[in-house]
Amino acid sequence: MFNAPYAPSATRSQQFAGSYHQFGNLGKVAQASPHGLVALLFEGYFAALNRARGAMRAGEIGAKGSAIGHAVRIVDEGLRAALNLSQGGNLAADLDDLYAYVCLRMTQANLQNDEAALDECMRLMTPLREAWAGIAGSADHAGRRN
Repeated sequence: MFNAPYAPSATRSQQFAGSYHQFGNLGKVAQASPHGLVALLFEGYFAALNRARGAMRAGEIGAKGSAIGHAVRIVDEGLRAALNLSQGGNLAADLDDLYAYVCLRMTQANLQNDEAALDECMRLMTPLREAWAGIAGSADHAGRRN
C-alpha cells in the first residue's frame, strides 16, 4: 500500500521557516515609518540577491529564478513605483533609469546564470541603501513634524 519509504521532507520545515519569516516581516512593515518601509525594501532586495547567488552556485534553477524574480519585483513594484517622476526632477528620472537597468541586468543574470551580473546589481544599489540609511534620523524627525 505504501511503497515509498518515509523520508522527512525539508520542504515542510522550509514552509514553517518561511511562514515565521513572513510573519516577522509583516510585523516590521506594520510598525515601519515611510522611510523605514523603503529601508525594508532595500533589505529584502539584498536578501533576495544573496539567495539567488546561493541558488545559482548550488545549481537550484527554480530557487534562483524565484529569488531573482522577488528582487525584480522589489525594485520595479516597490522602489521604482514609489518614485514621483512629475515632481522628483532629475533625481527621480535618474533613479527610474537606474532601477530599469538593474531590473534588466537581474533578468539577464537569471537567463544567463551570470553571478557577475548579480554582483553588478548589488554594487549599483549599495550606495543607495547606504545613503537611505544615512538619512534615517532626519527623515524620521521630519516625518514627526508633519
